[in-house]
Amino acid sequence: MSAGGYNPGVDLFDPPVPRTPPPPSPLADRMRPRALDEVVGQDHLLGPAKVLRRALEEGALHSMILWGPPGTGKTTLALLMAEVAGAHFVTFSAVLSGVKEIRQVTAEAEIERQRAGRRTILFVDEIHRFNRAQQDAFLPHVEKGSLVLVGATTENPSFEVNSALLSRCRVYVLNLLGEEDVIHILERALGDAERGLGKSGVAADPDALRLIARLANGDARNALNILELAATLGSTRPATASCGRITEAAIQEAAQRKALLYDKSGEEHYNLISALHKSLRDSDPDGALYWLGRMLDSGEDPLYIARRLVRFASEDVGNADPQALRVTLDAREAYHFLGTPEGELALAQAACYLALAPKSNAIYVAYNQVKDDIRDKPAEPVPLHLRNAPTGLMANLGYGQGYQYAHDAPDAQVTQEHLPEALRGRIYYRPTERGLEKELAARLRQWRERRARGRG
Repeated sequence: MSAGGYNPGVDLFDPPVPRTPPPPSPLADRMRPRALDEVVGQDHLLGPAKVLRRALEEGALHSMILWGPPGTGKTTLALLMAEVAGAHFVTFSAVLSGVKEIRQVTAEAEIERQRAGRRTILFVDEIHRFNRAQQDAFLPHVEKGSLVLVGATTENPSFEVNSALLSRCRVYVLNLLGEEDVIHILERALGDAERGLGKSGVAADPDALRLIARLANGDARNALNILELAATLGSTRPATASCGRITEAAIQEAAQRKALLYDKSGEEHYNLISALHKSLRDSDPDGALYWLGRMLDSGEDPLYIARRLVRFASEDVGNADPQALRVTLDAREAYHFLGTPEGELALAQAACYLALAPKSNAIYVAYNQVKDDIRDKPAEPVPLHLRNAPTGLMANLGYGQGYQYAHDAPDAQVTQEHLPEALRGRIYYRPTERGLEKELAARLRQWRERRARGRG
């Protein structure tokens, strides 16, 4: 090597190697709306004279939580807010950052306000992933106005954002995009020569776009990703494309599987199990089967569903059809034995049985009344005639005295009391006139009438 550091492995007279241009960003990112009028499906917030649009155009920035399903424009809306208001924009990930980073960002926001007179919009994606201490770290800065907090979440903020922070933010709900909204976004991407696929010559039939919209399930980002991949598959595989048109085969290959909105620990989990429960209670086997299938297809634990069916058998069917409890327990055992997918049929069978069974919540109501009395009334001792007397001392104290042995009584019916003194005459179980409980109600009326005559 020479004193000048010449490296003989490099010829200084070779022409420079041209740099490879970076690959383009994904279609979904390129097609992100650049103006409020380009946002699709949120007219209730951004339509003419609507609340959020008016606030942005008048410069009335305020902290907010954007709550909506994936791919509905939460990040886009935050970016447009900064654009319209001329604010400094900072993104922050709840997954990667902690309290230390929060303090650093808020300090920089205060400097920006003092130096340039600009407010800072701090966009926090997945704010529901922050713990309480991390959320509390925002409070003084939101109150002082040194930053405008915009949190995005797919989870119900009333469950996931602490009340102190929630009270200082407006909550805006973004709607799931309709099928026509998604088709409009896809058509815009196909026709846009600057940012979209307009220069590629790729086209898609209306039925193909409708299929993408159905598979995307209201998620614009997912729809554009499917479109982009299907266009790539169509251009590289002649068998899947004809004259530059995207076919259903290419779309199915790009989509793989419909993305169902579901979070086993979030609000949608409770929404779906509530829909299943109410379909069963309303005796609708079709609705019950649909919601059962939605939960299973979304990855819910089938044994969780089985437990809920067992609970329903006692809570909403009860003694109107005691066989329902056995059917649900057998379904749980069948799934445990067979697994997925064979065992799912047993859960479907149990769901249909429960939907068509006569309904009674008499046991549920009665037991809740018992729990209320146990909580609210004194814990009185067991009446003496109901106690055993295994020793002479206990017999001398009156244990078991006056007890009536049912098998020695006519029809095995006795007239003695079984409740403490303060609860004498209390009635908890009131069977309905549906299913087997109608017969049980008749027996119970007869027993109560005979006991009343015996007391007289």
